[in-house]
Amino acid sequence: MRTGFCTPGTKYKYIVCKTGVGVMTEPRCPISASVPPTPPADGSGMTVEMDPVEYTLRKRLPRKLPKRRNDVYVNMKTDFRAQLARCQKLLEGGGHREICVHGLGLAINRAINIALQLQASSQGALQLAANTSTVELVDDLEPEDPDEAREPMTRTRNNSAIHIKVFYPDPQ
Repeated sequence: MRTGFCTPGTKYKYIVCKTGVGVMTEPRCPISASVPPTPPADGSGMTVEMDPVEYTLRKRLPRKLPKRRNDVYVNMKTDFRAQLARCQKLLEGGGHREICVHGLGLAINRAINIALQLQASSQGALQLAANTSTVELVDDLEPEDPDEAREPMTRTRNNSAIHIKVFYPDPQ
């Protein structure tokens, strides 16, 4: 089951156990989600039963840092060359001596590749300074059956992020 390729706003089936643990299936997945019965760690021999209530998982967009003219938020939907060209335009034609490239989750590798491509194309004139962080994301869990008296729930999760400062060093 892959969960790393989920996009915000997409509906996913999310089944919640009586113990509060959830299982997510991909949209339009031909295989239904099931959790094999497992004995609890305390050795009581009881099995975990699935609650028949299914939830729809809606991923909210992440909170963005303050947007400045020299900030570039990298994602996996936009073409790599277009994002690289935007960064080059900001550095060369935009009058900026530094830009900050931000990547979240799966886009971390792309943000690193963009920064390294910028450095290589400048023949070493650009320098890089990278910082990593953890971003808290919020998901909404809405019951699929509106007839049941279930309340919508939210859950929080953490995702890695990178912030790369690409800059021309001060001449000395």
